[in-house]
Amino acid sequence: MATIAIIQARMSSTRLPGKILLDIAPGKTILALMLERVAASKEIDKTVIATTTNPKDQVLVEYLEKTGQPYFVGSEEDVLDRYYQAAKAHGAKAGDIIVRMTSDCPIIDPKVIDETIRFYKSGDFDYASNNLEPYTYPDGMDTEVFSFNTLEKTWKEATIPAHREHVTFYMWKNPSIFKIGQYINPTKDKAGYRLTIDYKEDFELLQAVYTALYPKNNLFTMKEITDFLDANPAIKNLNTEVVRNASWKAA
Repeated sequence: MATIAIIQARMSSTRLPGKILLDIAPGKTILALMLERVAASKEIDKTVIATTTNPKDQVLVEYLEKTGQPYFVGSEEDVLDRYYQAAKAHGAKAGDIIVRMTSDCPIIDPKVIDETIRFYKSGDFDYASNNLEPYTYPDGMDTEVFSFNTLEKTWKEATIPAHREHVTFYMWKNPSIFKIGQYINPTKDKAGYRLTIDYKEDFELLQAVYTALYPKNNLFTMKEITDFLDANPAIKNLNTEVVRNASWKAA
């Protein structure tokens, strides 16, 4: 049984175009930082970037080829199909585990990834994640885990546009079909931190975190991040006006 992380990524963000290839430090992109942290997971066997056929993403494809990072190119609109085809193209089969992440979470904590995967394994779930409401983790620690069987069933059955655009909607909105698990932060509620990148203010916050913590420990933890932000409220408040998951709340 293999555990395959599939990270969706594209260059055509309307709010901060090309954000994942921005340099968070000289010579290190946002995407490179995320891949470095995901690679530290003890539970993940392989990581695949799932990008799109949009011509704007060709620069990303070239970047991935140059760095030797496994990837898949698929539909821009039907993200569910892109995920399913990426999983199949990279050897996923019945019984394997798929971990879904998005490329706008560059300082995700590998320990949080592993804890969520272990929670999934311990509960005989079809789908489990740490980012269902009510939130207990920062925005930017989002980890979703499901079986390849669940992904295949969803790919076959989901028909409405929102369920094709948002890979896991059909899963967690159908608890009568799938066994759903919500992994709650075992320490305390940390939902009030925004550690993802959609806007210039997000980038400024992430860059400040990276600059402060990376020299001491390249795998700085979620606790170290939140402690730093608590000690530096001006940085923490850079992006507090942004509504979490606003882009799909109405879907």
